Amino acid sequence: VQLQASGGGLVQPGGSLRLSCEASGGTWDYDHIGWVRQAPGKEREGVSCISASDGRTYYFDSVKGRFNISIDNAKNTVDLQMNSLKPEDTAVYYCVTNKIRCRYALSPLTVGSWGQGTLVTVSS
Repeated sequence: VQLQASGGGLVQPGGSLRLSCEASGGTWDYDHIGWVRQAPGKEREGVSCISASDGRTYYFDSVKGRFNISIDNAKNTVDLQMNSLKPEDTAVYYCVTNKIRCRYALSPLTVGSWGQGTLVTVSS
């Protein structure tokens, strides 16, 4: 499956941005879809995931209470609504599919497919 991410851009601290990921080719290759980000000079870290089959969500600690992930199975899209953005949210965000529930692991060993990445910059 090819994952097409969109929606990145420049936003001021405290602002909002919505990322979208679409599965071109019609369907996800794995049940769990999510986002991973990589800030300049830092390691990749998980952001959030959602299950296509049961809709259960998972958020990593750094974004809990600020980000919301949703899925539209009819359109094969996953959206990430990012609110109360902070400068430390600045990163390239990658849409991924994961072989297991992200609460157990979200790493290069568990990721099935990667999108091309979209840059989010939070700055005044």
